Amino acid sequence: MSGLVKDNIFGSSGVVLEAAGGLSWQPVVTASTVTVEAAKGYFINTTSNACTITLPSSAEAGDQIILIDYARTWGTNAITIDSNGLNFQGEDDSYTVDYDTAGQSLNLVYSDSTKGWTPSSDIVNALEPVSPTRAIFAFGNSGSNTNISNLVSSSGVIASDTTGVGTVRSQTGAAAYGGDKAIFGFGTPNTGITNLVNSSGVVASDTAAVGTARRSVGATSFGGDKAIFAFGRISSRTGISNLVSNSGVVASDTSAVGTARDGCTGTGYGADKGIICFGYTSSSTAISNLISNSGVVASDTSAVGGVTARHGRPAAARYGGVDAGTAFFAYGTGPVNMKNLVNNSGVIAADVTGVGTAREDLAAATYGPGATTAICAFGNTGSVTNISNLVNSSGVVASDTTGVGTARGALSAAEFG
Repeated sequence: MSGLVKDNIFGSSGVVLEAAGGLSWQPVVTASTVTVEAAKGYFINTTSNACTITLPSSAEAGDQIILIDYARTWGTNAITIDSNGLNFQGEDDSYTVDYDTAGQSLNLVYSDSTKGWTPSSDIVNALEPVSPTRAIFAFGNSGSNTNISNLVSSSGVIASDTTGVGTVRSQTGAAAYGGDKAIFGFGTPNTGITNLVNSSGVVASDTAAVGTARRSVGATSFGGDKAIFAFGRISSRTGISNLVSNSGVVASDTSAVGTARDGCTGTGYGADKGIICFGYTSSSTAISNLISNSGVVASDTSAVGGVTARHGRPAAARYGGVDAGTAFFAYGTGPVNMKNLVNNSGVIAADVTGVGTAREDLAAATYGPGATTAICAFGNTGSVTNISNLVNSSGVVASDTTGVGTARGALSAAEFG
């Protein structure tokens, strides 16, 4: 054995450790099983599967093993500790030991045959980096269809126009996907094309979508990293939907459960679900359809009393942060200047009136650190406008701000970054 034994601070089983901190770190583990050794550290990646970790069959006092949740996925796919005949915190090997908290790290130290392996710490790193969420408004009609876009900074400031972002059109849908990107899809004239938006807000050229060409669709994110387009108008109103994968691929049509309609809008709620509401059948409606975290569209829910039926693509977005799970719908055909808050169970509250200038055919998106705030912008008051209204973390809509971009309606918006 070479080296100074006094430097072997984490092991006492005759192994001189390689790393400066006294621990030898191993390659990332992605397998469903792994046998670990004392004096080593392991990054356990359970993105694709759970993992059973077998500890050494023999150990000496002071032996140490560190396990780290590499991708913050133990909450989805847990690890199971097999103590391999030795005790774990005083319990024999017949006990099942699971760790199922995202971001957890385990520092296991062996004491003796009575207590066996003991976590000297099992901390959770809850301080995930908070990305400064931004937003983008794109497409729309300013008297004719456009392909301009406007980025929104993480402080809610709308940038000047960027032109030439995909095929000219209006009445698109938009939603976040992939955790930090966005997608615009469908639109007038009836089309099935989509445009992906990267995490820097750059709009890609057209992609031919699989779904049926249509306009005036609703869209929302769900499941944390996926999206859905639903409803809309072909030559008649439809209830079909198209799921969007976490890589931005649009799936073929699925027959939706809800009532066929157009002029609706959607937003995420409850951390990982979505809701699409309002729209036009043969008249304005206030029905909603919840979207599960696996993308299943629920049957119609009749809005609670005090929710005004309307269409005209009301604005909708999350506010208050992902953990709060709250959202809002605002404005719509009339035009009106009312809003309806949505709780983290997807229940729509009664109308609150007087929130900025009444208008329809506008859009909204979440922005800001922690995704706590939102912005409504553009629309039609009888003529197209470029006013905007910020929404704070409590869902309060601020008074009008004159926007920078070209006045237009029938556009859509999504968060990204």
